[in-house]
Amino acid sequence: MQRTLTRELPQRIGQRVLLEGWMHNIRSFPDFSFLILRDRTGNAQVILEPGPELEKLHGLQNESVLRIEGTVVEEERSPLGVDVRDAWITVVAPVTEIGPFELNKKVLKPSLDVFLNHAAYGLRHPSRIAVFRIMSTILAGYREFLLSEGFTEISTPKLVGGATEGGANVFPVQYFDRTAYLAQSPQLYKQIMVGVFERVFEIGPAFRAEEHATSRHLNEFTSLDLEMGFIESQRDVMDMLRRVLQAMIEAVRTRNAREVELLRMELPRIEEIPSLKFREAQQMILERHGEDRSQEPDLSPQDERWICEWGEKEHGSQFVFVTHFPSAKKPFYSFPDPEDPEYSETFDLLFRGSELVSGGRRINDYAQQLEVLEQRGIDAQPFEGFLEAFKYGMPPEGGFAIGAERFLARLAGAENLRETTLFPRDINRLTP
Repeated sequence: MQRTLTRELPQRIGQRVLLEGWMHNIRSFPDFSFLILRDRTGNAQVILEPGPELEKLHGLQNESVLRIEGTVVEEERSPLGVDVRDAWITVVAPVTEIGPFELNKKVLKPSLDVFLNHAAYGLRHPSRIAVFRIMSTILAGYREFLLSEGFTEISTPKLVGGATEGGANVFPVQYFDRTAYLAQSPQLYKQIMVGVFERVFEIGPAFRAEEHATSRHLNEFTSLDLEMGFIESQRDVMDMLRRVLQAMIEAVRTRNAREVELLRMELPRIEEIPSLKFREAQQMILERHGEDRSQEPDLSPQDERWICEWGEKEHGSQFVFVTHFPSAKKPFYSFPDPEDPEYSETFDLLFRGSELVSGGRRINDYAQQLEVLEQRGIDAQPFEGFLEAFKYGMPPEGGFAIGAERFLARLAGAENLRETTLFPRDINRLTP
């Protein structure tokens, strides 16, 4: 008999079916028992009367894997509108130990650390399944939209010979007789590939060796990178980002209605996104909150929250662009503002109180790249492979990177990024 999935049961009334899944819960009464069987599509309710089939479950704990053959009967009081009766049970994988915490409750009770220590077990909870189904849709929506826009998907090395974006926050790796590093991002490679495909994107891991222990940072995360050529300004990149986010959110809205309802997620609608230059944001913070940020080269977490409050109050938008950050704060390849070279054609996109995306226009002129490297005292030799792409002609180009786990955390209203990361890696955690 071919397997029937839980979601298919309402179309099988009166039929004999085969179900396979996990024993999610069992409640026993004198005359019958309710067995809840979970598969990848939901829960089925199986009615068992006292007898040999029920005896097969004696001593088993939840999460035992079962195969059940039974008849689908209409029952309006059941969550699916049907029950499975006259069941024959086969125990496929018995579980005899009590789990580290209860999975058959609507809300998970363990602390985050306890949950993460037992992630292989805890990820089976319906709320966690819902979160990572949405992550799957986010990645698929990103890929599908960009392919439809003429982008080519690429995969770039994660073992590199030096820091991708400068700085010392890289993980060294023994690479035969020399030292390599885990890539901070695909930045230099995706810029090179603009010279090949014009429009490229990548979904892959990125690594940052920063000794932080905050709720919004990880040492390994999934980076959604994009780079595009033949642009007029950073505004072209910002417009593409807006459209990418619209596509991902609409994909979740369309494909994950059940998960969105379960998690009580509020999905934003994106129209036009308000924008502030970095200096304008500093002035707004001074005028509204009395905090002088004129000497600061970047936004603090509190600044980001204040700017998002401004965006929602003044423009009804949960997204806000902050543009034209100081050139000295940004990587060497950032394009300086022609009207004021001390600032750059770069941007951050803030969402619900936190930075979500960084991006901007890049320098595409070979001589200008060399000049900036010299001004900053950076040796050009390690970047020869990167610079060669510009020596032989590169169009005006730019791009951005989205942290997938952070985006999902903001959508889901999670307080900690580890709640939207399958197996988080931070300064303290390398397992499971």
